[in-house]
Amino acid sequence: MSDPKEAAALHERAFVIDGLNFQCDGSTDALKAGGVNAVNVTVSGLNADFEEACDQIGEWLHRCEQPESEWRIIRQVSDFQAARAAGQIGLIMGWQNMRAIADNLRRLRLFHRLGVRVMQLTYNERNFMGDGCLEPNDGGLSLLGRKAVAEMNALGIAVDLSHVGERASLEAASISTRPVLLTHANAKAVSNVPRNKTDAVIKAVAATGGLIGASVYGPMCWDGDPAHRPALRDFLRHLDHIVGLVGHEHVALGTDFPAVRDLASVGSIIQMTLDRYPAAISKYAAAFGNDVRTRYLSECSTPNEIPAITAALLDHGWKPAQIEAFLGGNYLRVLAKIWGPAAA
Repeated sequence: MSDPKEAAALHERAFVIDGLNFQCDGSTDALKAGGVNAVNVTVSGLNADFEEACDQIGEWLHRCEQPESEWRIIRQVSDFQAARAAGQIGLIMGWQNMRAIADNLRRLRLFHRLGVRVMQLTYNERNFMGDGCLEPNDGGLSLLGRKAVAEMNALGIAVDLSHVGERASLEAASISTRPVLLTHANAKAVSNVPRNKTDAVIKAVAATGGLIGASVYGPMCWDGDPAHRPALRDFLRHLDHIVGLVGHEHVALGTDFPAVRDLASVGSIIQMTLDRYPAAISKYAAAFGNDVRTRYLSECSTPNEIPAITAALLDHGWKPAQIEAFLGGNYLRVLAKIWGPAAA
């Protein structure tokens, strides 16, 4: 076992970026308790249309502009250190669905001006951009989706492929001129569930210079045994596989946590994912229930428990420099390539 003091010091020293929080009500308590310095927050509803996305982004802009705000919007990589120096959490405004764009690519420039810096092309299902990972026909990118990737590259908006279909992911990676991201996804070769990614997709993302944000989301770490709730050892199996394929320089953290004052407040979202996407959730929920805490690893189920990952990686034999890169250093490097200089 590693020295707890060594693990704590390493975690405090690292710049910690969580690649995905699916919901945040503005509370920073759990994030600060977990040593998180910045996070990609899904700032619009998972299926938000244009009006809803504008309203919800407006709420975040208002929150961040308050004199005593604990948040700072991240528009360029230099903002990360400025946020840390001010004692604030860096907010990467992100989407998990490009439904708000509809078929109007000019909206990309609008939302970039508002501060959105990460966009997932699809959320499980088909939209104007292409097919999500639960679509049975795996139809790939649309013509509009191909144009969207090119425009996102030009503007400096990160292309996220986490919930995107296999064929569409491979196509997006092949045409992108900047690194692409899997902000929250694990290895299908380890846990064969719809949301995880094949070795081919993992390698394609890495080939762009991009990152795979490994997640502590239980269904994506689960070995399928109803007597075995996923634990950190299962998460490490995914990291071992991904690192074996593409190296330490292409892995990062993407928990898929909520960061909220009251976990009960996300109960409707947890239920929605079960009702709307049973193929991805139903077996897991039958085994472990459908409470938000049991959706995650037994030792790491909320943002304040993220330091347990650092300790586990030390115990697993990772070097401190590799852990610091995983916790945030890789994101700092790759986001600089995605966002600049065209993102200025």
